[in-house]
Amino acid sequence: MTPLDQLKPKIGLRSAIFLVVSVIVGSGVFKKIAPMAQELGSPWLVVLCWILAGLISLAGALSTAEMVSMFPNSGGEYYYFQKVYGRFFSFLYGWASFTVIKTASISALAYIFAQSLNSLFPLPEIGTDASFLGIALFQNLSIKLLAALLILLLTLLNYRGVHFAERLSNALTYVMLIGIVVFIIAGITADHGSLNNLTQTSKVNHENALTGWNLMKALFIASLGAFWGYEGWNNIAYIGEEVKNPKRNLPISLGVGTLIVILVYVSLNIVFVYVLPIDYFIQLNNTPNKIAAIDVAGQISGQLGMTLVACLIVVTTLNSTNSSILMSARILYAMARDKMFFKSASIVHPKYNTPGPALFIQAFWAIALVFSGTFDQLTDMLIFAAFIFYGSTALGVILLRIKHPEIERKYKVIGYPFVPAIFCLFCVALFVITIMNQPYEAIWGLSLIATGVPVYWWLNRRMNE
Repeated sequence: MTPLDQLKPKIGLRSAIFLVVSVIVGSGVFKKIAPMAQELGSPWLVVLCWILAGLISLAGALSTAEMVSMFPNSGGEYYYFQKVYGRFFSFLYGWASFTVIKTASISALAYIFAQSLNSLFPLPEIGTDASFLGIALFQNLSIKLLAALLILLLTLLNYRGVHFAERLSNALTYVMLIGIVVFIIAGITADHGSLNNLTQTSKVNHENALTGWNLMKALFIASLGAFWGYEGWNNIAYIGEEVKNPKRNLPISLGVGTLIVILVYVSLNIVFVYVLPIDYFIQLNNTPNKIAAIDVAGQISGQLGMTLVACLIVVTTLNSTNSSILMSARILYAMARDKMFFKSASIVHPKYNTPGPALFIQAFWAIALVFSGTFDQLTDMLIFAAFIFYGSTALGVILLRIKHPEIERKYKVIGYPFVPAIFCLFCVALFVITIMNQPYEAIWGLSLIATGVPVYWWLNRRMNE
């Protein structure tokens, strides 16, 4: 490996934990309670959904941590899948990450950043609802243009060096966590809060309580929103070569970071449903550009609270977008290094030691996705696609334990084999239920993954010529 395609270790344990937290805590927890309330109609079911999604995400993170302890390389799952399933499946994961999973995550985060900034400083309303093939390219155009500008600026920042991007992430994470703690305390002590709100079910859309299969189906559909909130817990693995003492620090950062996020998310949602009744969030779901947390803050302390929470969401989405851009580009870099992507994406800048071409290719496609659909379509699409591969990682842990017990494992997943097995079963169930209940998102996600098949054939043909 030449100096021009090698990344150097520069990130310590604290920064790695902060990167895990910063890439997860984005926009989902502030916005997704509205569609979840619409589906579940019960405040305690909404909170339960966040707890279950957090525990399942933790099971996935702990399973991924064992893989990381064996193979701390750039590319994360892309690298593990080569060891377990071969080059074709590994390429499909990398291609899916490029076409939908990671780039759509960046797009959605940048979009919510623009929405939040718009609530503070209203942008001129431009654009049209006209659509082509079902895609309204110019709907909410001013917000889309601002989101695209953010992606471009943060890509330039990450191109100039991981140290500055890492320090920015650390600073924003401190500000974010302090802001969230203040919001939670203000919510719990608010005069507008009521314990009755925590137990009162919807009177609008859910006259009959959900039971049996209907309850299970509703929880799975609502979990797409919760899992969007937790999306990104595996991203730290993509910068394995740039973390100091990776076999120790990567598993610790995954576990600790995910636990911090679960505590934050459950606390925030308890505050939401304590301050406002569940029917309020159901009605809010009919207003796409409204953000639930801002309305809750308005009930707590009026316009000042709304402004401060809008600022908090700007900080969290800025932080999460920055961390996602930093880490996700390493997948393209790893693929290009294996001659499974554009050759230029393997180039590392001689001065900044960053994969510049990979960063800009990622930015180009993420900006294209910003214009392709709404926030909820993007996030449901990427969660559906992502869990196909997250389940494959957990299955890979089991397969490697059986086939290659001799490989050194600095960390072994707690509760093996139950933890990875339960996570695998959940991924299968989520896959089936999403296809049944949200076929549009499922078909788009699978179609984008399938576009990798002819690309793989073309790349292999070029390599063999």
